Amino acid sequence: MRERATSPVYAQIAFDIAKRIAGSELKENARIYGRSLLASEYGVSPETIRRSLRLLADMGIVEIRQNSGGIVLSREKAKQYTLRFNEYMDVRALQKRLRALLIEQEKTSREILDIADSIVYTNEKFHKHNLFQAYEVNVPEASPLCGTTLHAADFWQHTGATVIAIRREDRVILSPGPRLEVRAGDWLVYIGDTAAIDAVEAFVESKER
Repeated sequence: MRERATSPVYAQIAFDIAKRIAGSELKENARIYGRSLLASEYGVSPETIRRSLRLLADMGIVEIRQNSGGIVLSREKAKQYTLRFNEYMDVRALQKRLRALLIEQEKTSREILDIADSIVYTNEKFHKHNLFQAYEVNVPEASPLCGTTLHAADFWQHTGATVIAIRREDRVILSPGPRLEVRAGDWLVYIGDTAAIDAVEAFVESKER
């Protein structure tokens, strides 16, 4: 349902009177009640009613009589006025909605820029501190890892690093599974922070568990 814009009270009252004229509730040449009676009917001040009647008089719909309210002049002009008023209010509603959308768009654009700045800042911080870089370590023949799997050795729990590949002779084994046994001479490619380097080397070369 299309949102309706609001208009001044006197214009709304003028529109209501025009609708009553267009609908023949108030016929041509009929007398419109005095300002005090209309003010009581619409619950507004006599000055507001005066402005409403003046607006209708400017449209040629009524004629204002001194101290006696007004006389209905034209039902046809009342119809035209109500039609134009509705069209005007529809345009006002569209303008109001457009302003709201532009404000919302501006707010969304600011949020997008803030998120983009946060991503850039996080990436710069990430690279500055060398978080989770890829490292390599060679498995010596005496390593207790030989003949066992990374899963069975609890590699991640002891080192805080994750093996992403194993370089073996002339091939690379990506994402080694839990059943793959480590061999002497393998190069473990792992990711972790700088603190994990010493832990991995100590774990690989340790002779005791």
